[in-house]
Amino acid sequence: MNKISAAITAVGAYVPDYVLTNKILETMVDTNDEWITSRTGIKERRILKGEGKGTSYLAIQAANNLLEKANLDPLEIDMVIVATATPDMPVASTAVYTATQIGATNAFAYDLTAACSSFLYGMSTASSYIESGRYKKVLLIGADKMSSIIDYTDRSTCIIFGDGAGAVLFEPNEDGYGFQDEILRSDGVGREFLKIDAGGSILPASHETLNNKQHTVFQDGRTVFKYAVSNMADVSEKIMTRNNLTGDDVSYLIAHQANKRIIDATAKRMKLDEDKVLINIHRYGNTTSATLPLLMSDYENQLKKGDKIIFAAFGGGFTWGSIYLKWAYNS
Repeated sequence: MNKISAAITAVGAYVPDYVLTNKILETMVDTNDEWITSRTGIKERRILKGEGKGTSYLAIQAANNLLEKANLDPLEIDMVIVATATPDMPVASTAVYTATQIGATNAFAYDLTAACSSFLYGMSTASSYIESGRYKKVLLIGADKMSSIIDYTDRSTCIIFGDGAGAVLFEPNEDGYGFQDEILRSDGVGREFLKIDAGGSILPASHETLNNKQHTVFQDGRTVFKYAVSNMADVSEKIMTRNNLTGDDVSYLIAHQANKRIIDATAKRMKLDEDKVLINIHRYGNTTSATLPLLMSDYENQLKKGDKIIFAAFGGGFTWGSIYLKWAYNS
């Protein structure tokens, strides 16, 4: 019997209808299109509107898109992971609700949180469950309603983030396709540079924390950028070296869409041609846990069986890593 590897066999996605452009942001904060584009590569982002719609709404739409495309019975799903930094609520699991709503009532489910690296870490987790031989179908969803934790008077953060979700199905493969290798890292030195101060166990919600706007994202952009450029590029280069890959061998880089300059620096370290670097940050901004699956969805028709793909991400905490995967199907 051949070794079991975990392969991605289906992809789904969802982004909200409302488009928040740089031009609209110019009317909200002191910024402009040229400044945003030159520093981040972002032109627009999607925002989820509507009362009572949270991250689970995004996750459910992406999952249903995958189920429809793959013609998959949700009762066959063994497990649902929702990678997110913005769960519906602090205690009740977003993944459990999502699984029930899509009809995956035979699955167990839980949330996974590692800031912008959540989906990458989720890929490692989902693959491990598949490779154990105990589970045959694991649905991994990356979803974030970042607009729920953004201060739209803070021009350093409101220009960056958007809402969206993507989903992938992991299944066993015995032909050498799928998950090949990973390098995952974290460092608590980043705790103070990208965070939300209040709402957790250290500083519970109060009138004071609300008045002080301590429930929205704070980012020391310069420090985060420095760490992201260094660490994301470092692990991406290392995973290539460890697997005897050159820039010519790698088919595509699927990198977290936080900042175009960070992606470019990573690709340069990997010695990749520009056409191998998949980009959609200009359309969605940073959707946190959703960036990697949204890239797979947008470029699914371009991905071919056997393609050697390097995934990379960096997020608050700090968390970061790289995964090497061989694509398992033609669309």
